[in-house]
Amino acid sequence: MNTFIALLRGINVSGQKKLPMADLRSMLEKMDFKDTSTYIQSGNAVFSSHKNDTHALEDEIRRHIQRTFGFDVPVLVKSKADFEKIFRKNPFKDAEALEKNQVYFILLKNTPDKEKRIALQKEIYKTEKFAIEDDCVYLLCENGYGKAKFNNNLVERKLKVKATTRNYRTMARLWEMAGK
Repeated sequence: MNTFIALLRGINVSGQKKLPMADLRSMLEKMDFKDTSTYIQSGNAVFSSHKNDTHALEDEIRRHIQRTFGFDVPVLVKSKADFEKIFRKNPFKDAEALEKNQVYFILLKNTPDKEKRIALQKEIYKTEKFAIEDDCVYLLCENGYGKAKFNNNLVERKLKVKATTRNYRTMARLWEMAGK
């Protein structure tokens, strides 16, 4: 069995697209996924499957959410190995920044085009630092993500890829749940 982490974008935000995690977990179990668990209300799930294709899993989960709950939600699925690679490559490891919840991971559905990546890397944001690595943008927000100019929507617009953002604590907890 293979372990995967599923990240849903835009659920349970300001009363929109309400999806209780117990219901998500139940749906995943009905899809024959094993060892299912969820973490906080922002749409994070860890599960096991005999399947290998993360894009097929994304589509399958997205279709089931649409059929079961009546709304479309972007779904990003990473294998345990890919998640580990993303987690370990984080260049922002300052203990104080981690403690102050200033480190974020903007996980990308695909690796962006080189030209778009280079253009974005040239941009400067006064209170934010970022690094683009393959299918993740690492972000350090001195004033917190809520006040950041560099955010998920900007990354999607500039890189032309779907994305979802998680803070360091959530990433660390999901990594722990996946069984390090």
